[in-house]
Amino acid sequence: MATQAVLELADWRQKVAALYLSDVDIDGFRAGREQLFHTHPQSPTRESPRYFAPDPAFIVEATIEAAEGSLTIGTGDTDGDVTYERVAILRTPFGPLTLWWIMAYGGGLFLPFRDSTCGAETYGGGRYLTDTVKGTFGRGLTIVNPGVARLDFNYAYNPSCAYSDAWVCPLAPRENWLDAPIRAGEAGSA
Repeated sequence: MATQAVLELADWRQKVAALYLSDVDIDGFRAGREQLFHTHPQSPTRESPRYFAPDPAFIVEATIEAAEGSLTIGTGDTDGDVTYERVAILRTPFGPLTLWWIMAYGGGLFLPFRDSTCGAETYGGGRYLTDTVKGTFGRGLTIVNPGVARLDFNYAYNPSCAYSDAWVCPLAPRENWLDAPIRAGEAGSA
């Protein structure tokens, strides 16, 4: 990857992390995300994302249960195979979700999910609540204490591959498919 592209990607991640860690409300967050989409050279699209209206029904506390095992996903790209270690099962009112740790340098928490809106109202491959390798801290997933996580699906977002074939993204494994519709967060492009 060329120097300029690497530095632009680092800048994108820095700006994403700063937005996630900022004190703006959800409307300010969405405006900041939209500005990044429209102006940043590493943006996967210039289109504005569509959002469901914020809904407090999609902010839940989930019991954290320890989990074991791993899953390896081939990216079909230069990243090769990526291994994810199960960290926990999060018991939500919508069904259980596996929280993953990305087994790469530095690691990171990863929570992809797919629900019954996928393919019709949202991206068919699913959405993410957090991918801390990409700087998405403290909005979609917050660890309240070692036994409880707060999930705010109003911050669910599409992976970059939903917007551009130039990106490859790990999708939600079968164990993170929810039967319930999650009409919260990012829906798709305008």
